[in-house]
Amino acid sequence: MTAIRDTGERATHAQQDMVIAWDVPIVMDDGQTLRADVFRPSGPGLHPVLLSYGPYGKGLSFQEGYPTAWEIMVRDHPDAAQGSSNRYQNWEVVDPEKWVGFGYACVRVDSRGAGRSPGVMDLHSDRETQDLLQCIEWAAAQPWSNTRIGLSGVSYYASNQWRAAALQPPHLAAICVWEGYNDRYRESARHGGILCTFTRHWQDMQVVSVQHGRGDRGPRSAVTGELVCGPETLSEEDLAALRTDLWGELSSRKLVDGYYQARTPRLEDIRVPLLSAANWGGQGLHSRGNIEGFLRAGSAQRWLEVHGGSHWAGFYTARGIELQRRFFDHFLKGEPNGWDATPAVQLQIRHADGRFEQRDESAWPLPRTRWTRLYLDVQTLALTPTPPQRAARVDYATMGHGLTFTSAPMSEPTEITGPSAVHLRVASSTADLDLFIVLRLFSPEGAEVTFQGALDPHTPLAQGWLRASHRKTDPARSQPWRPFHTHDVEERLTAGVPVSLDVEIWPTSIVVPAGYRLGLTLRGKDYEFDGPAATLSNMKNPMRGCGPFVHDDPEDRPPAIFDATGTLYVDPSDPAYLLLPFIPNNKPGDQP
Repeated sequence: MTAIRDTGERATHAQQDMVIAWDVPIVMDDGQTLRADVFRPSGPGLHPVLLSYGPYGKGLSFQEGYPTAWEIMVRDHPDAAQGSSNRYQNWEVVDPEKWVGFGYACVRVDSRGAGRSPGVMDLHSDRETQDLLQCIEWAAAQPWSNTRIGLSGVSYYASNQWRAAALQPPHLAAICVWEGYNDRYRESARHGGILCTFTRHWQDMQVVSVQHGRGDRGPRSAVTGELVCGPETLSEEDLAALRTDLWGELSSRKLVDGYYQARTPRLEDIRVPLLSAANWGGQGLHSRGNIEGFLRAGSAQRWLEVHGGSHWAGFYTARGIELQRRFFDHFLKGEPNGWDATPAVQLQIRHADGRFEQRDESAWPLPRTRWTRLYLDVQTLALTPTPPQRAARVDYATMGHGLTFTSAPMSEPTEITGPSAVHLRVASSTADLDLFIVLRLFSPEGAEVTFQGALDPHTPLAQGWLRASHRKTDPARSQPWRPFHTHDVEERLTAGVPVSLDVEIWPTSIVVPAGYRLGLTLRGKDYEFDGPAATLSNMKNPMRGCGPFVHDDPEDRPPAIFDATGTLYVDPSDPAYLLLPFIPNNKPGDQP
């Protein structure tokens, strides 16, 4: 595809060519000017728009800014790089060469304070959401726009779609939320009330590095030669004054309050058609939000897709693009392409050998699910189908390996797809207890089977977290398979006195082969893969099974409280159990 700079002259090149306008100004209601790059088909005609707004620097190429992620993607999914020069590739947003060829205009906006857009950087804030709404309406008013605006992108570019859509901008026509969380507290900042350090490192590695004002200390665009972070170079002190203290806000706010609520949308207010794409391996970020967003959105037209593999690659593959294109062609172009008959839920069912089996379903959780309890036997460390006959207890060191319970070998291939939960009765030798729940798979030889996660190549089947003092749930919003914790009060423990609680385990999918065992580990710290750590160029810490989503902040988890002795109790009157979504072999629509 030949790129044509927008000089104001009418393009006379072939239809597949595109016009590019760099650093187009978009003025916000407070007078601040944001900058956008616009890629659109040459020649006359009106075009639907795919818009993205985020902090990663629109001038920083995917290949330069995220080299290991790019290398892994083109190695494992060569089709992601085919059909394009890849000259305009940018992290976690559409490739305009491909999408302009499909007849779309693509608008990339540097969010306030990032890249070429000046201003105070306040990530995930209401100000950003208002900016995004105004960018949507600006795009709808352009002479090359057909006024139908779609939001597209991965992660940050997906998360802000929930917030924008909930405010119902007039010209927003559809959203494709590809791996994007929506609950700022539960799905990102504090898992089960436990502070996750991901945001601190992410901001330093991926956002501050392209803050507006880094000037000649930042990168240059490989395409335009312009400074990615704007023409002026500010001091580190001035740059710090132009961004809010994101980590300070998260680390100081232990309970849900107005700060988190302002950054969490009312999903019920979303009305536009939506496609929510989750990742089984997204433990610690995004996957829960994609599924909750699908379930709770007020949209009459909504679809859920769940895949496996790395966080970014599926968005760029031929399969991913075809899925997005059919969705957007229907709602932004009005094409009668049969999308409206697409099943509501599209799943890639995971197998132990890494394969995926595509399957369509009608709802989530799957209507034919057989919710099954496996009870924790503290004397044999087994997961059993029968509850305990007498009371017992077992102690464990919270900073050790914890307790691992295993099932009997599966007598036949057995599918588990959906959310899970555990019910426990526990005590601590101190005033609190952090619970890290890990759902695992073991081969007949006893070796753990791990999977490619969204980022980490050695993730377990699923994980859940809960700080015991945050055990309060909202009965109106809870389900047996997804307890909903309010996180609005701390109920400290009395040393040695047990309490009952429920822990949510984020959704997963696996077909357990015959002879394999399920495992459930209860521990007081993050899961760690028994093998070498993995690295990515955009991640600060080596990945040992949880990716960058670890919980090791010493101020949030002081050893005097959390390096303790935990006790698990079982009793016939209050048994400990794992609730699992077993899926029978009958086909979707059959009676269970």
